Amino acid sequence: MAELASLVQRLEVAVSRLESVSGQGGGAGGSSGGAVSAYVEAYDAILNSAMAEYLSLSKKIGGDVQKHVSYMKLCRLFPRQDVLTRLLQPISEVIAEVQQFREKNRSSQLFNHLSTVSESVPALGWVAITPKPGPFVKEMQDAGMFYSNRVLKDYKEKDKTHVDWVKAYTSIWTDLQKYIKDHHTTGLAWSKTGPVASGSAAPTRAPAGGAPPPPPPGPPPPPMDLGGSSGGGDSGPDTRNALFAAINQGSNITKGLKHVSDNEKTHKNPTLRSQSPAVRAGPKPFASSAARPAAAATPTRTLPPVLELDGKKWKVENQEGAQGLVINDTELKQVVYAYKCNKSTLQVKGKINSITIDNCKKMGLVFDDVVGIVEIINCKDVKIQVMGKVPTISINKTDGCHVYLSKDSLSCEIVSAKSSEMNILVPGNDGDFTECPVPEQFKTVWDGKKLVTTATEIAG
Repeated sequence: MAELASLVQRLEVAVSRLESVSGQGGGAGGSSGGAVSAYVEAYDAILNSAMAEYLSLSKKIGGDVQKHVSYMKLCRLFPRQDVLTRLLQPISEVIAEVQQFREKNRSSQLFNHLSTVSESVPALGWVAITPKPGPFVKEMQDAGMFYSNRVLKDYKEKDKTHVDWVKAYTSIWTDLQKYIKDHHTTGLAWSKTGPVASGSAAPTRAPAGGAPPPPPPGPPPPPMDLGGSSGGGDSGPDTRNALFAAINQGSNITKGLKHVSDNEKTHKNPTLRSQSPAVRAGPKPFASSAARPAAAATPTRTLPPVLELDGKKWKVENQEGAQGLVINDTELKQVVYAYKCNKSTLQVKGKINSITIDNCKKMGLVFDDVVGIVEIINCKDVKIQVMGKVPTISINKTDGCHVYLSKDSLSCEIVSAKSSEMNILVPGNDGDFTECPVPEQFKTVWDGKKLVTTATEIAG
């Protein structure tokens, strides 16, 4: 709690600093008289409607959602463009804190709520996007929709507050897209006449002994003299006039060319080719790879492999070619998180809460029982084998995933999004597996009342 309070305090300082900057007239569309522009008034309308409802419902839900919402404080951010990067730094830090809070609370019962926010919160950086900030916000909103749909599914019949929470949060980005379309279609509209917002406008105290601010940039270089000398000895108006006069001769320009007979042409006279080894009959061949110096390879940072229990989370990270990874002595409250593992296999014994495979390639996973969910995110060519039971398997942003089910896990739900090459292998009575591909192409039609989506099969 002390760490959370410290982060909230840092956020409030950043917000007050940015509001102070915008309040001094450096905002987009601001005037020298300090009047609030229509841009800012429209932005404040979003904060006072959709954002306010989202904050209220988050506090009503409580728990990790209430803690998470402490980071989600939008502010009036309309600086001049020349200091945008510097003034966006506090917002970048807040986005990172929102995402780190989700990662630290993967075992939370409200994990889908946290993921809904953390996946879409980068949309706050729309002020730095050109020329299409609106579609960028829409893309970030769609990224969080996978988890918001889970919240709707879990609480649709249980608690309407969570359903209203999803609607309120979604409306923030919907209203923001409309606002961008009305005021900043191709990017943030900058003030042409208002005073410039700078880091010195914020009420901050420089650290003792700190370095002075850098001096302002010098004036631009003088324009290039196109009429002067270009460095050659025969430049000037006379030379240019002679050139244009020669061009204007039309067809007579070729009268000064010398006729070359066939005996003087190298490609028609073999004798000339044998006498002139310096003249090549064809294009210059490519230089061999041995003759060219090899480009220096960029050193890659290699992180040490990790396999340890941190609190209630088993961390399996940065494993390379490890074929015998085993996790024993598991408990029901523990979770497993595998990250950036390549060409490795992991076996989880016993009953565990959940398993997440994130950003792994050619990874193999074998587990006994999971009471929550198994998530496959941002992976390529992974294989999962269920030995016991699992209620739900989620596949998201993954290319190539094979899931081997057991006879006890045939009733599990397979939820997929933005993935390809997914196959579910179902065991038969003789012990052989039947491979069943997961549909990737869908057809949507209007039946007169609603949209109906069905999987399509492509005839071979």
